[in-house]
Amino acid sequence: MTEEKIHVAIVEDEDEIRELMQQIIDRSPGFACKHVYKDCESALESIKSALPDVVLMDIQLPGMSGIEGIEKMKPELPDTDFIMLTIRDEEDIVFRSLCAGATGYLLKDTPPVKLLASIREVREGGSPMSPGIARKIAISFQPSKDNPLSEREKEVLTWLANGENYSTISTKLFISGNTVRAHIKSIYRKLQVNSRAQAVITAIKQKLI
Repeated sequence: MTEEKIHVAIVEDEDEIRELMQQIIDRSPGFACKHVYKDCESALESIKSALPDVVLMDIQLPGMSGIEGIEKMKPELPDTDFIMLTIRDEEDIVFRSLCAGATGYLLKDTPPVKLLASIREVREGGSPMSPGIARKIAISFQPSKDNPLSEREKEVLTWLANGENYSTISTKLFISGNTVRAHIKSIYRKLQVNSRAQAVITAIKQKLI
């Protein structure tokens, strides 16, 4: 009985890296890699018909970024897993990638054996991450000894978590729009995040709201 292969697509602008990854994956038992792209724009044109099981997505690409690419591709490929493959491990980039729909996050110097294992892991329901990245996330999600947010900031963040916009929050809390923005700016600073999604995820994980 022939083993069903995991079909992988690659979006990577550096020719040498893209070709090397394709060879490693396509020549490995149980894997196939026939679709490779230099940028998100070209991937968007045909990747839907390719129906890959896993997409290895670079973040820093010419034109559309990998994060933007995932945001556009994921709705079209709901059953496809996206693994970010990059040289960067900044927390902000990690969180933005996960919020966009990435399932895993690996550094480009990940050994071939680990890369293949991660592709298989993500298809089995896991979320593969390089040890350094996993540690950064674990540290960022450690509960605070005390809640750094004021009661009003917790109220604002709770409404954000419920999907409300600034105007609605202003009305519900009987404060001005400028005051809402000031609270949100303070929340971002205290939680060391840069977006609404990151703030909500961090607050929930740390049980701040």
